[in-house]
Amino acid sequence: MSVETLKRAFADNLFYVQGKSESIATPNDYYMALAYTVRDRLLQRWLQTAKTYSDKNVKSVCYLSAEFLMGRHLGNNLLNLGIYDKIRQVVKESGLDLDELIEQEVDPGLGNGGLGRLAACFLDSLATLEIPAVGYGIRYEFGIFHQKIKDGWQVELPDKWLRLGNPWEIARPEAYVDVQFGGHTETYSKHKGHSKVSWISERTVKAVPYDTPVPGYNTNMVNRLRLWKAEASDEFDFDAFNAGNYDYAVSDKMSTETISKVLYPNDNTPQGRQLRLEQQYFFASASLQDIIRHHLRHNQSLDNLHERVAIQLNDTHPAVSIAELMRLLVDEHELYWDKAWDITQKTFAYTNHTLLPESLERWPIDLFGSLLPRHLEIIYEINHRFLQDVKTWYPGDDELVTRLSIIEEYPERAIRMATHTS
Repeated sequence: MSVETLKRAFADNLFYVQGKSESIATPNDYYMALAYTVRDRLLQRWLQTAKTYSDKNVKSVCYLSAEFLMGRHLGNNLLNLGIYDKIRQVVKESGLDLDELIEQEVDPGLGNGGLGRLAACFLDSLATLEIPAVGYGIRYEFGIFHQKIKDGWQVELPDKWLRLGNPWEIARPEAYVDVQFGGHTETYSKHKGHSKVSWISERTVKAVPYDTPVPGYNTNMVNRLRLWKAEASDEFDFDAFNAGNYDYAVSDKMSTETISKVLYPNDNTPQGRQLRLEQQYFFASASLQDIIRHHLRHNQSLDNLHERVAIQLNDTHPAVSIAELMRLLVDEHELYWDKAWDITQKTFAYTNHTLLPESLERWPIDLFGSLLPRHLEIIYEINHRFLQDVKTWYPGDDELVTRLSIIEEYPERAIRMATHTS
């Protein structure tokens, strides 16, 4: 691509996308126009990559993480596309400074430390090594927080990283999935003595995907980061509004959207603890439904899921994915338990990055059962079968059985998600 072509595209995006002329454009307008110019070049490679994956029905890595500390996209994408010098010339000929435009980009508030940076580096490396991959996480509206120091003390403010828009993401509202919470389960008999469990949920949340291209360095391959935003199934109660109950009319929308508001909400309160579990299940369920949907477009059954997909869990935050995949395979797609468990074991891999207690998730049974009643039943069954094997391998060692149990009995009954994952 020539400098002249890029220069013309830059001017067109400023005028037709930002709706600004050079006389009134702000530095952010120029940044946005340049970002769209670069993204357009990415899209050509992205669509070709997607076509190649589809035609060859390749095996893909699906990387589930609560954090993706991607950093600023513009400079990284210019390097990976090999057009850094050309864009610098385009910007210079327009009377601007590339470094100043790069500084206009707000760091995406999708992580806060090593876990998120590791996830971002993995995605970058996978694309560079030309390994098909998708990253899955949450599109946090406010990230973790914006720090201010007042009178020597930290003051935490919302990190409004999306306030001026994000030119790198593409919304896919047509590809939403429903995520269920609460309710109860019902069991009924099927043919040949087998039973089927139905989860009658209490609440439904829409998970809407936003895709960001992730290019490799010095390669034409472009992978994808898919982040989920929580939306209410019924955003507006018209009858309540007409009756003058304005707060209630939008209450479902407000409560639902808290799921994707903030990275790591304070869990010192019961409400905060519940929100964290909702977040973890929300993106785990949405991601697995998306993975299965994509798999069935190119394969006749789920019997070979593990041959086409490798799901990597980045720490214990997405650990509930294991119970969720079992639910989807057994309840939704009617596979027998042993077959579903074999597929699940062959599909998942897990990495734990620290032995700090806060990283080894534990969920009180009462809370977990109230939000995810079917998953609690599945975890009980997984635990029962596993402990039967332990008793066979180590007869008479009751202490070992207690230590290895997914269910912790003291000081309160809780699910040890790290044990569940491993």
